[in-house]
Amino acid sequence: MKKASIIAFVAGLGLLSVFSLQAASDDDKATNKSQYLKVSGYVQMQYQVADTAGIASVAGGNFAARVDNRFAIRRGRLKLAYTQDLTAAVLQVDMTEKGLALKDAYISLTDPWLRVASFTGGVFDRPFGYEISYSSGKRETPERSRLYQTLFPGERDLGVRLSVKGQNESNLEGLRMDLGLINGNGINVETDRYKDVVTRLSLSRQAFNGAMDWGLGVSGYLGGPAHTNSLAYTMQERDGIPVFVSETVEVGSRATRRYVGVDAQLAFKWKPGRSQLRFEWLEGQQPGLANSSSSLTGLAGGPLYIRPFSGFYLYYIQQVLNTPLQFVWRWDVYDPNSAVGGNAIGRSVSSGAKTGQADVGYATLGWGLNYQLTDRVKLMAYYDWVTNETTASLPQASTLTDLSKDRQDNLFTLRMQYAF
Repeated sequence: MKKASIIAFVAGLGLLSVFSLQAASDDDKATNKSQYLKVSGYVQMQYQVADTAGIASVAGGNFAARVDNRFAIRRGRLKLAYTQDLTAAVLQVDMTEKGLALKDAYISLTDPWLRVASFTGGVFDRPFGYEISYSSGKRETPERSRLYQTLFPGERDLGVRLSVKGQNESNLEGLRMDLGLINGNGINVETDRYKDVVTRLSLSRQAFNGAMDWGLGVSGYLGGPAHTNSLAYTMQERDGIPVFVSETVEVGSRATRRYVGVDAQLAFKWKPGRSQLRFEWLEGQQPGLANSSSSLTGLAGGPLYIRPFSGFYLYYIQQVLNTPLQFVWRWDVYDPNSAVGGNAIGRSVSSGAKTGQADVGYATLGWGLNYQLTDRVKLMAYYDWVTNETTASLPQASTLTDLSKDRQDNLFTLRMQYAF
């Protein structure tokens, strides 16, 4: 009996040691996993005041009828990034009073030989231009330009991307090429058999021992949605007036969506503080609807209207006397239909369809202040002065749709951000 007890005791110790070793191993695995996992995010709470109740706005969405001021959680981002030596997986969601939305979900693989090429698949920023990939948590203005919000709603798309960059400490350092193959309708379910190609070639360098940073980029986009109607409309002149003229197309064939863009950035440090200049210009051809020039995120609900467009933005950002205070100024111009302007918008002839509100251009002059209260808390006050193209040729159903004069749709934004 005593011998059996000793054997049982020894066996128990052995079993306990096995469990202890297993627990230690599990703890080590958990510790090893946690060192690869990074959790980050930010919350933006804001208050806005508009000139007029019920205005249409690209600064956080349209105002509800009879509403001229509002509180909102503009962004509530939570990002999980699991990164190892040559692989990474990223998930990011946005949580606001409007609901839960997916922002990023992708896997990235880096080549093990030179470590200069990477392959990414999933939902990610479209590799076009500079403003798309510039984080909303870092951006000095409340929103991206009207130009980018119209052409690339939501910024992201679903597909694959190949990225190649120059090796560090080589003549190609700072050079980067991105090439993407995407659905073309954002992060929504694919609605046609076509894929879009998007690319950017960029170069960024430092000068004067790091006192100056500069960058240049060129971008291209080629794709387009499927025609769901046997008619499509393109811009032509009839009796000296630019109008939409219909043409017959095959249902299911592709409408061409084509963009080209150039961008430049310059930042330098001097006695007043850090100064930054950013510029980007785009032009191309945009398939839209009769009442909207925005890129489609699903099947077209009617004939497609093909518009030539152009636009640009210019930023000037100045740190104030090397303090946490920053002044920002932006000029943002978007012309959704560069083939028509002024009182010609809305004019019609017997052999063509007239243009409308979707063909009206906008110029927005914005300025404001940012204050970095702590390393995690940033305060922002910003004013958007929005000017629209005017025409006397469109009906004036209400003050909100009257385009015979500039609409009263300016907007003031007060924001507080916490990043973690």
